[in-house]
Amino acid sequence: MTQVASLTPEVLHLLETVPDLYLILSPDFIILTASARYLKATYTEREKIQGRLVFDIFPDNPALQHSEATTNLRYSLEWVLAHKQPHEMGLLRYDILEPGQVGAFQEKYWRSSHTPVLDGEGNIQYIIHKTIDVTSEVLAQKQVKEYEQQLEQAQGLQELANAELASARAETELERKKLYEVFMRAPAMICIFEGPAHVFKLVNPPYQQLVGDRPLLGKPIAEAMPELAGQPIFGLLDHVYRTGESFHTDEMKVQLDHDNTGGLGHNYYNFTYQPTRNVVGETDGVLVYAYEVTAQVEARQKIEQREQDLQILNEQLTAANEEIRAAYEELSDTQLALQDLNQQLEAQVMVRTRELQLSKAETEAQRNRLHQLFMEAPAPIAILAGERFVFDLVNPAYQQLLPGRKLLGNSMLSEALAELAAQPFANLLRQVYRTGETIVKKEELIPVARYEGAPLEERYFNYTLQARRDEQDKVDGIIIFAFEVTDQVEARQAAERSAERLQLITDALPVLIGYLDKEEKYRFANKAYESWFPLKSKELLGRPVREVVGEKAYKGVKEYIDRALAGERLDFDSRMPYREDFVKYIHTSYIPDIQEGKVAGFFTLVSDVTEQVQARQQIEEREKEALALTKELAAINEELKTANEQLRRTNIDLDNFVYTASHDLKAPIYNIEGLLRLLTDTLPTPVLSSEGLEGVTGMIEDSITRFKRTIEHLTEVSKLQKENNQEPVEVNLSDVVRDVRLDLSSQLEAVDAQLDVDIAACPGIHFSEKNLRSVVYNLLSNAVKYRSPERKPRIQLYCKQEGEYIALSVRDNGLGMDLAGKQKLFSMFGRLHDHVEGSGIGLYMVKKIVENADGRIEVESEVGVGSTFTVYFKS
Repeated sequence: MTQVASLTPEVLHLLETVPDLYLILSPDFIILTASARYLKATYTEREKIQGRLVFDIFPDNPALQHSEATTNLRYSLEWVLAHKQPHEMGLLRYDILEPGQVGAFQEKYWRSSHTPVLDGEGNIQYIIHKTIDVTSEVLAQKQVKEYEQQLEQAQGLQELANAELASARAETELERKKLYEVFMRAPAMICIFEGPAHVFKLVNPPYQQLVGDRPLLGKPIAEAMPELAGQPIFGLLDHVYRTGESFHTDEMKVQLDHDNTGGLGHNYYNFTYQPTRNVVGETDGVLVYAYEVTAQVEARQKIEQREQDLQILNEQLTAANEEIRAAYEELSDTQLALQDLNQQLEAQVMVRTRELQLSKAETEAQRNRLHQLFMEAPAPIAILAGERFVFDLVNPAYQQLLPGRKLLGNSMLSEALAELAAQPFANLLRQVYRTGETIVKKEELIPVARYEGAPLEERYFNYTLQARRDEQDKVDGIIIFAFEVTDQVEARQAAERSAERLQLITDALPVLIGYLDKEEKYRFANKAYESWFPLKSKELLGRPVREVVGEKAYKGVKEYIDRALAGERLDFDSRMPYREDFVKYIHTSYIPDIQEGKVAGFFTLVSDVTEQVQARQQIEEREKEALALTKELAAINEELKTANEQLRRTNIDLDNFVYTASHDLKAPIYNIEGLLRLLTDTLPTPVLSSEGLEGVTGMIEDSITRFKRTIEHLTEVSKLQKENNQEPVEVNLSDVVRDVRLDLSSQLEAVDAQLDVDIAACPGIHFSEKNLRSVVYNLLSNAVKYRSPERKPRIQLYCKQEGEYIALSVRDNGLGMDLAGKQKLFSMFGRLHDHVEGSGIGLYMVKKIVENADGRIEVESEVGVGSTFTVYFKS
């Protein structure tokens, strides 16, 4: 599925529940998602259309001969891609597949627009296809009664949209529960404060253990932990909430009554205060993430105390040596006194030596205990020795950050983690080693591999670099305290990207999307507001809705606002007189924002339905006109029935007259022809060729021949009228073409004509066999008759299925014709070329045969190029 994964649940929820017909497309016209109203209107399911090309899901209706639905849709989408601007399509017929019926389409009319969603660089991320189903309005002009059925269907769609919205809200609640489980199972101490009083909104088990079973949830921290008064905690929370800036500190001493016995502990913690924000970006609480480091702090303090005691002992020993030296000089007068003094001195030195040895042993034991504390500490700790930064200590928590790397005993920058040598982190190590200063970094990006030979990963860390000193207070190594925060950073970045996408999507939608708090002030408004009100969307924030929409419009929706703030989910239609020259009909949805059982505000989605309302009003007017027209038509129909009956009788009489006249005229003309032959046989040749009579007999014979041909044509026309009601049968087109081709073989050979036949797509035609043969014969014989003397005749006969018709075409490269005389072409005895023999009755008969069977004939022609006659048979 392309790109749909990049749409966050919030964006999907918004798009799928808006009370309009929306389809979201990728730049290559792949369907990403659709609103519930759209799915209902097009009889589709989201899972079956996602990831599919829009033209595959919505093809042209093959039953429509000249359908250009997909062509127009593609043109609009490609125009948006080329210009990166919205495009209105106007009224479009685009039939939709009937659900549950293979190949059946439902007649549909739409008014659609396409809006591009651009990223920060101006590239198209998505295309929003908004459409309005105006089928009811269009069809109402044809049949007024269908309007009520369309209205009932719209009500059903609204109920389905409400059900989809309820389902989406349930999914959102499930996601909140999952996030709550993550916090509750985290090993660190986590809590969330809400509001300026810092009321406990969430407390996970490690944080609750700080005060035993003392209740915290729902209480301000000052009430729940009064022993913190006078300590920095309250002030730090106020600062973070007021400024919206994060705060982090290490090894802060916090005194709490852990056992609820009245005694205060002396524990140390590393913690971070992170502000939380509402949908409009305002700070509404503080997230606390903390872990205890009391053991590490006390261990370091003990080492520092031992080092101070050892220094005092060394100073005492130095002083004692000075006293011995002075005493030796004063008692040098006698050897005995000197020996006694030496014995005392040796005894004192031995005592001092034993004390020094005991002190060293105790110091070593403390060092061992400190090493054990480091190794058992849950926080990642490492010690680097010397200028080469060799790993002198790596506790398990630190090794777990790099499970597949050999650290202990190797140089960090040249052996263990060589990829760090060229990164800023290496310079920070050298700086700490050179200056002895401590460096603390938060959310620092350090590309490093977890396993030897594995690719580098972009990982984020909070870490502290602290100098280690020897007995002379010189830096001989570095202590590293590190915590990986990659998940937190990526989660925050994802949230920021999601917010940006949500803003992009809502700004691109032509629906007014906003959020009102309990004071009825705007806390969010998308760009669509700018087309209705003379303010930028950001300028609306903090303004009361009454001030923005105007007093008259506010009175019309005040009741609904009160109900939404009471927790009711609303959908309503209203006429909004925003300004004297700006009145809109709107469809509005109010969705309450309920947090912990209380309504914090509500979302508002406003759609412009002015065109639909005005169209409905026009339909109602047309219904009245149609009712009056129906009455008039009823009276006219009665008159037409009477007139049609009279015409039918007249046509029968005319047909009988033509048939009788053509039959009765045959005997006299044949008698005249016989008398002429008798006369020419009786009269001498000199008389026939005498002046005044020469050529007369030939002229009389030509007149008789033309008269006979006219009578035959009238007979054929009469038969055509009488045979109009012949039952159609399934005729093999190939057999008919073969027979006609044999009849015309001599004519084709005489002019060396090439006849190409391609009728594989139409093996059979439901028609009168005799009439079908007459159609094919007339078209092919005309193609031969009106050939061009400048080129070899080429005739093509082919057919194809076009919607509900079978189209049979005859194309030639003959003389062609000027279609300005097209009406004469199909009239009885009408001809456009007089230089060849013909009667002008053939095409007239073809047209009558086809039209009598609910078909039609069309012609395309160009003078000097050729002509194409196409006959459409009802399939």
